[in-house]
Amino acid sequence: MERKKIIVAEYAKNILEALPKGILLTSKADGRVNSMTIGWGTLGIDWSSPVFVAYVREHRFTRELLDKNPEFTVNVPFGEYSKKILGICGSKCGRNLDKISEAGLTLVDSELISVPAIKELPLTLECKIVYKQKQDLPSLITEYQSKFYPQDVDGSAVGANRDAHIAYYGEIVSAYILQ
Repeated sequence: MERKKIIVAEYAKNILEALPKGILLTSKADGRVNSMTIGWGTLGIDWSSPVFVAYVREHRFTRELLDKNPEFTVNVPFGEYSKKILGICGSKCGRNLDKISEAGLTLVDSELISVPAIKELPLTLECKIVYKQKQDLPSLITEYQSKFYPQDVDGSAVGANRDAHIAYYGEIVSAYILQ
């Protein structure tokens, strides 16, 4: 599969417009690949490098994989795609299910990291984690604490629950569109 190399800044609008609708964060460790739908993230420059900051709740399977292998890909819809992909990857747990197979995803070897790209969501950012930070929930405004982190909702629940997020700062080491 060919890659059209891109300059991240030139595609920032595409990435940021797709994000609230859902994009995939893909991780890999111990021979397992998992993709999780995310709707939050930050694209920018930190430490003089382009970064994508992904927010992952504490009890997610993705967190386990990221802590074992500090690399991830960001997979963004670009053109036609099946919305069921985001539904499956956003509502099922990869601990007990092969979401890649369930969602019918095609893995493509990445250029510089061990985590694959996803053919069906071809705009790809290859990222190496350079920093991670757990949120300090008491530092959030009360409105956000109650709306996004209700303490009466178990950490395994999809969506808002009691778990804090961990911010994974991924330096973007390669960016392209699969063709």
